[in-house]
Amino acid sequence: MPTYIGLIRWTDQGIRNIKEVPNRIEAAKQAAKANGAEFRATYMVMGRYDIVTIVEAPNDEIAAKLAFSAGCLGDVHSETLRAFTEEETKKIIAGLPGPLGGRGAHRH
Repeated sequence: MPTYIGLIRWTDQGIRNIKEVPNRIEAAKQAAKANGAEFRATYMVMGRYDIVTIVEAPNDEIAAKLAFSAGCLGDVHSETLRAFTEEETKKIIAGLPGPLGGRGAHRH
């Protein structure tokens, strides 16, 4: 299944309700499971973001649905990244045409 990385920041409402985080994480896991997805990891982090999640979902639509559902509650703002494994990356690169625009493979 495709992998998605969620970069999550608390809203003012979310930080005021910080003690509800364990329940919110469990609810998110259950929503994922009900949609054929699975949380692989959830990390509380320091810095620009407050939580980082790693989720496997059947497709982009399910990943978006889960992100929108979490955002609708008003506790978080999120950014979702589609992550590619090393094997997926090799397959993508193998399908590329030769040098594009005569500039070669290097960025200038």
